[in-house]
Amino acid sequence: MSAKPNDAGMFGPDSVSWQLHAEPAMWLAGIRSLYLQALHPRAVAGIVQNSDFRGDPLGRLVRTANFVGAATYCPRAEVERQAAKVRAVHRSLRGTHEGRVFRIDEPELLLWVHCAEVSSFLTVVRRAGFPLTATHADRYLDEQRRSAALVGLDPDEVPGSVAAMRAYLLGMRPVLRRTDDTDAIYDFLHRPPVGGRLALGLPVYEPLVGHLAYSLLPRWAQTMYGHRGYPYAMSTAMMKTLSETLRALQKTMRTVVREPRLGPLVPHPVLAARRLGDWAFPSARKLPAAA
Repeated sequence: MSAKPNDAGMFGPDSVSWQLHAEPAMWLAGIRSLYLQALHPRAVAGIVQNSDFRGDPLGRLVRTANFVGAATYCPRAEVERQAAKVRAVHRSLRGTHEGRVFRIDEPELLLWVHCAEVSSFLTVVRRAGFPLTATHADRYLDEQRRSAALVGLDPDEVPGSVAAMRAYLLGMRPVLRRTDDTDAIYDFLHRPPVGGRLALGLPVYEPLVGHLAYSLLPRWAQTMYGHRGYPYAMSTAMMKTLSETLRALQKTMRTVVREPRLGPLVPHPVLAARRLGDWAFPSARKLPAAA
């Protein structure tokens, strides 16, 4: 990148977001957020009508993960460039629900997607054992108002604390319900239509990723779906084991992707540490002091 070497981006290494977003449990959190988003009838209609998720099973999840990573770790100019691209795409898209056409970038829908994402990130990573205090959790949601601004939301209208997020989700529950599109997302996330060698992993993916991520939803959301998840204690234990395994692999990959020929595969946190120095590599030990 041609950015200034000391450009720490939107959040910087002293933020909660910088440490939290490097956790491998974020992948399960991202899938959990898609289940949650799909309970909003218009939001899920927009996803189904505008996303080739069946033809490109991993595309949306990877694009979302890439945008979250870029927004957290890239220089400001790169963040603004990617955000402008996302806003332009959203402006061009329309959906239809109950005979009415709606814009994908309606503030209500953008806010729902944002809150489903960041509340999932926070909830899942904490359940995986990441040592966040209540103050850290509030600070994280406050920081993520900057991410909400990137997609066109007014930061002042976005929940910036655990209490505010809890109130928002509670207030949204009368709007949420199961639809045919919701069922399509449930089926897709449990058993994505992949082929070739990827298909060989489906018997492992479905119980250890697809259904585990679903089981991390709150009980009221599972009730709306009408499918039983793993018991709370079981899903938490499974997630912690999976996260520890992925964390060990992450350390190995951090070494592997330092090879110049694998440059395009370098994760965002590693790129940020290269730009700023190894001291900036994310770690739970570097969480800011909590009052």
